[in-house]
Amino acid sequence: MGHATDREAVTGCTVLLATRGAVAGVDVRGAAPATRETDLLRPGMLVERVHAILLTGGSAFGLAAADGVMRYLEERGIGFDAGVARVPIVPAAALFDLGVGRADVRPTAEMGYRACQVAADGPVEEGTVGAGTGATVGHLLGPDGAMRGGIGTAALRLPGDVVVGALVAVNAFGDIRDEATGAILAGTRTPTGEFVDTARAFLEGKGQLGFARFTSTNTTLAVVATNAGLTKSEATRLAQLAQDGFARVISPAHTMVDGDIVFALSTGDAVSNLLTLGSAAAGVVAQAITRAVRISNGLWT
Repeated sequence: MGHATDREAVTGCTVLLATRGAVAGVDVRGAAPATRETDLLRPGMLVERVHAILLTGGSAFGLAAADGVMRYLEERGIGFDAGVARVPIVPAAALFDLGVGRADVRPTAEMGYRACQVAADGPVEEGTVGAGTGATVGHLLGPDGAMRGGIGTAALRLPGDVVVGALVAVNAFGDIRDEATGAILAGTRTPTGEFVDTARAFLEGKGQLGFARFTSTNTTLAVVATNAGLTKSEATRLAQLAQDGFARVISPAHTMVDGDIVFALSTGDAVSNLLTLGSAAAGVVAQAITRAVRISNGLWT
């Protein structure tokens, strides 16, 4: 995995390379997605494996960064064998960060290429980096009331040496809550610094004005990966089950102004079952989301 970060423009992208190919599925739960190549991941489609996943800022403009990922893979002879060429399969999804930094500077093909160049195994840099550089949460009252989102990760080892991991770029319209206590960790704040409970504000009829002022500027993106062997249908189901992690800690989640997406990757042949994997995936996604806002906002202890 690698990041490319533009601190001046406050945007960036994050790539996960699967150069040997990985079975993949996707679940698009939010109503405002910006995506590329996700149709290929549906069961029944010709292509079985992907070679990278790109998460990017810049809204739909940022999807151009996938061109750089494709170039990096093509130079190394990696891709779907189409006879006359190997075509790298690089599904991508974008979040909206144009209102945070410079709206006229978005992740480019060169940034996507750079993220591939620095991609490595090992500890993952988290916080305001890569696709999470310009990510924010708590958008009910507009940008002045929001807090930082960012990149978070988590992983869980299961019996049989099965591992389930998650990487999430958190840019939610709603608030982020501690799963155990329900307390708001990051979200919409009043001018005096107090949290506004976004979900409750809507239930009490107090959220409509802010909602109308700051729409289409959100989206949380996640990749769940496991070394368990899965078919494309099973990977799709795993992505669906992993979305439960969003609902555990984002309040509200999957709104009309979020483009919430989960990709699921199977990179090995370890043996497990979807009940176990789905439970683990929801858990690590929730953990990754709270890690992202804790680290980005200096709340980590």
